[in-house]
Amino acid sequence: MKRLVAVVSATLVLLLSACASVPMVSLQQDAKTKDFMAPPDHATLYIYRNENMGGAVPMIVLVNGKLAGQTAAKTYFRFNVLPGTYTVVSLAENTSTLSLVAEAGKNYFVWQEVKMGRSMARSLLQQVDENTGRAGVMESKLIQSAVTGDDLAPRSKP
Repeated sequence: MKRLVAVVSATLVLLLSACASVPMVSLQQDAKTKDFMAPPDHATLYIYRNENMGGAVPMIVLVNGKLAGQTAAKTYFRFNVLPGTYTVVSLAENTSTLSLVAEAGKNYFVWQEVKMGRSMARSLLQQVDENTGRAGVMESKLIQSAVTGDDLAPRSKP
């Protein structure tokens, strides 16, 4: 029995230290999106996960009910969106939801914090200030999203 527990524990450690695989963009495109320049008629929404903890667990991200894709350790999404209300949802062992109102010409940063769960990683979405968000995005790589900002109509307009 002790041997079984040791084998299971070692397997879990290996799985948790592995990295989930998500589709990434080129390094040039990643560098270009880190200019932090929101278009004057749109807001820029960054959703990032800059931690290594739970790296083997991909986490699904939805924006206004549309699948953006999955995050992995040290990754982020960037969307240029019309002004209005947006709801971001993270699906892991739990469901975390965050709503924000985006204004044209501004950047918005949503941190997908990874937490310990019972059987796998959990997440907590938090809107963070510009300095914190920029630092988190700078240490992460851009994910190829399943949608563009044009696909993400605001839930309501300001």
